[in-house]
Amino acid sequence: MRAAGQGRPVRAAYGPQARPRGAAGSRTADAVRSGPLVRSGPPIGHCGDMCRSIRVLHNFEPPATDEEIEAAALQYVRKISGSARPSAANQEAFDEAVRAVAAATRTLLESLVTAAPPRDREVEAAKARARAAERYGRPATMAGA
Repeated sequence: MRAAGQGRPVRAAYGPQARPRGAAGSRTADAVRSGPLVRSGPPIGHCGDMCRSIRVLHNFEPPATDEEIEAAALQYVRKISGSARPSAANQEAFDEAVRAVAAATRTLLESLVTAAPPRDREVEAAKARARAAERYGRPATMAGA
């Protein structure tokens, strides 16, 4: 792969070409012949355990609201489409995708069963603040304080 106007190859930003030969997780000639790439860690483009802007909605008391379900559906469609605001030409498809994901989410949440007691939103929010404080080195604060 060559950059425009340059005579030297440019390393790919992702994929097996992004790693130097022999680096952990790279595909050597032997690995290519022997089978699929085995990697540890999250897949490329994956943000940790889960995208932080999409929240768990299952097993809360009171149950997830329509607004929460639609917000999660919107975040999901934005993530997979790579667009926060679709063009006018794609707006209808984008809106239909949000409606379909929200409907599938409602169906899923209504169908899931668990023996665990329902989680408390305030307790979960306090845990999230504590994790953020540890991650960013700031003291945990109460929302609105």
